[in-house]
Amino acid sequence: MAVMNNVSQTSAFIKSTAAQLGFSFCGISKAEFLEDEAPRLEEWLKRGYQGKMSYLENHSDKRLDPQLLVPGARSVVSLIYNYFPERKLEGLDQLKIAKYAYGEDYHEVIKEKLKILLGLLQQQIGDIHGRAFVDSAPVHERAWAKKSGLGWIGKNSLLLNRQMGSFFFLAELIIDLELEYDSPIKDYCGTCTACMDACPTDAIPEPYVVDGSKCISYFTIELKEEIPADVKGKFENWIFGCDICQDVCPWNRFSQPHQEKRFNPHPDIEQMTKQDWLEITEDVFKKLFKNSAVKRTKFEGLKRNIRFVSE
Repeated sequence: MAVMNNVSQTSAFIKSTAAQLGFSFCGISKAEFLEDEAPRLEEWLKRGYQGKMSYLENHSDKRLDPQLLVPGARSVVSLIYNYFPERKLEGLDQLKIAKYAYGEDYHEVIKEKLKILLGLLQQQIGDIHGRAFVDSAPVHERAWAKKSGLGWIGKNSLLLNRQMGSFFFLAELIIDLELEYDSPIKDYCGTCTACMDACPTDAIPEPYVVDGSKCISYFTIELKEEIPADVKGKFENWIFGCDICQDVCPWNRFSQPHQEKRFNPHPDIEQMTKQDWLEITEDVFKKLFKNSAVKRTKFEGLKRNIRFVSE
């Protein structure tokens, strides 16, 4: 293959290849210290909004400086991968899991695609170095996606995209190659507070700030001990993660079903009734969630969540 040395040509190659691999959007930003994010992160941690997620207190320097993750980094390539399902799994009064966890673990699916993208880029350019990230290292994903023009940060702190809402995964390639950089776009939330008003545990105390220690996703996934009694009756049947602030967001009326077969739910999960969830055994758990993000709770954690919303 011909070696490309034109910055504009290379940037276009990355974006077209990303589209061929199934990514919905791709934006590029300069790999530099995230100066605006430093005081926000510090204040968020100071308020204790990370709860028991102590890993968020570690490596905050790496969250803000991509060159600490990839020496000589010049560019951050941010990508969006859709996970919005064709239909919701749960019916009325059913127990609910977040849409992102319906199918195979997104880490595996997207990491494979990122490695292909990086490999094709190396074939075209030659000796370049970089790393692929999918929510698995201290990378400030939403900040990079915002910086590269993929969307804006909504009042629920998630990235919102005008064409597809927020039901998507973010991923990054951090590489030591100078590229053509995109610009941020404006905030289109306006005066809307739908996400803040809908949160049953009041986890969004002010616009653009989420108290992670009050979020249903935190309680059902991250918290390893017993769920506090003061949030009893507030989970609206969510047993793994929560989509409430996304479901009510007006921008998600633009969500379209994904085309990734590996994100389709296991057929048996689609048939689960509330009684099936209550009676789930460890063998069934292992079968249904063998390659799923739901494994993160482990069997006992999921049983705890089911008990919490059902008793």
